[in-house]
Amino acid sequence: MSYRRYLIGRDVLLDGRTDKGTAFSIEERQALRIHGLLPPSIASPELQVERFMENLRNLPDDLSRYIALLSLQDRNETLFYRVVMEHTQETMPLVYTPTVGLACQKYGLIFAKPKGLFVSIHDKGHIYDVLSNWPEHDIRAIVVTDGERILGLGDLGCNGMGIPVGKLSLYTGLGGVAPEYCLPLMLDVGTNNKTLLNNKYYLGLRQNRVTGKEYDDFIDEFMQAASKRFGHQCLIQFEDFANHNAFRLLAKYRDQYCTFNDDIQAGEASIGMSDLLVIAMEREGLSLEDARKKIFLVDSKGLVVKNRPTGGLNEEKKRYAHELESIIQLSDIVDAIKPTFLIGAAGQGPAFTREILEKMASFSKHPVIFALLNPTSKAECTAQEAYEATNGECVFASGSPFPNVEYQGKIYIPGQGNNSYIFPGVGLAVVTCRIRHIPEELFYIAAKTLSDLVTEEDLAVGLVYPSLEKIHDVSRSIAVSLAEYAYEHNLAALYPKPDNLDQFIKSNQYTANYQDVLPSKWDWPKLN
Repeated sequence: MSYRRYLIGRDVLLDGRTDKGTAFSIEERQALRIHGLLPPSIASPELQVERFMENLRNLPDDLSRYIALLSLQDRNETLFYRVVMEHTQETMPLVYTPTVGLACQKYGLIFAKPKGLFVSIHDKGHIYDVLSNWPEHDIRAIVVTDGERILGLGDLGCNGMGIPVGKLSLYTGLGGVAPEYCLPLMLDVGTNNKTLLNNKYYLGLRQNRVTGKEYDDFIDEFMQAASKRFGHQCLIQFEDFANHNAFRLLAKYRDQYCTFNDDIQAGEASIGMSDLLVIAMEREGLSLEDARKKIFLVDSKGLVVKNRPTGGLNEEKKRYAHELESIIQLSDIVDAIKPTFLIGAAGQGPAFTREILEKMASFSKHPVIFALLNPTSKAECTAQEAYEATNGECVFASGSPFPNVEYQGKIYIPGQGNNSYIFPGVGLAVVTCRIRHIPEELFYIAAKTLSDLVTEEDLAVGLVYPSLEKIHDVSRSIAVSLAEYAYEHNLAALYPKPDNLDQFIKSNQYTANYQDVLPSKWDWPKLN
């Protein structure tokens, strides 16, 4: 517990870490000198959750609900996480995708209280000083963005701070990483979004993005300063960087620091996903070459093939370039390849037309359709469209949630293929066992652990992921699997190794229970 534990008087009620609202006991109210500052009735945490959820459901729209949840986080952090943990299915789409996308777009308008740390390009040379202004000293997980590729919405600049805030809320709410260990961070190097630059409510730097050597030097200084300030084992997760920076920054830093990028390694980026699929196929006995031959990439210039006239092939894409003719349109590509598995991750919006979905159904009895682009409004297709076009035979998942679909008398429950199934467990393992580096193998293990937790009951209703109601246990199971691997491969820095990793990790998970805020006291013998 931090220094806030011993606040007195009205300050107790103004600090989100110590405030319990009407749950303070009479003894606490009197000792902390807040008696009379609250109504006399004492509410249980259960009643507080019930009251908040009733108010939340009465609000007119999801953005209003998002604002209400963040306001609760400011006022009473423990109650906020209790709400998220007990009502995950209902609150996760509000705290994170899809609602967080709209919240980022309107960030300057709805801004009320700062969350996280803002480091701008003008702080170059003094980044350590800015990091030192953060009041918590024991930071173990940083989620950092430069705001250039926020979900499927593009360059939102400083408005992208909503993503690290939301992601770390899930580190705690889904994974159990204590909130005081977490730091959301925005690296503001400007924005090329003219609409934002001309918006009077925009809160970031009003300049075009810094690039090249100046940008790289800035990132270098940040990485060094964060390591110096919070320790070399502090996890630094890169979030929503544009692909032209994301891949090279990951390659540059992954062996120097404890860092990962779940958009690439556990999320919706096509190359990272392909690399992980190759690892999985190799584990099933295929050679590297044969595994890569089974994957076909499509980008804004069409099918990724060797000697493509339109170019656009970086080194990562060249690994998956086939000896085929260049094809531009997705419908024509589907005709030529006849795939059984279609994954949308290109940021192109509603690309899976009914024609394409019907073709998929003609190639396979149960075609797999993953429409992973976030938020919901940007998805490649809806669940309804996928089930109807494939006569209810497809295996469907999306990045953001879709409602259940009734088709021909059967109820289908769309799976949510969101990396929130993965990154909270990764974060929990890293923070708890002090994992030094995060190799690609850890994400294969996380994915394999997740797949093993899918039940026959889940599959029967169309779910290819466990129910979100089980995600807290899922995160711990993933963390345990990753910790086992880390100790086997000398990646963990916490020694001696706990005898029972599951029990150890569970004992270190954050629980949203009110803490004793009274100073400790004890009896003394009577002195002469």
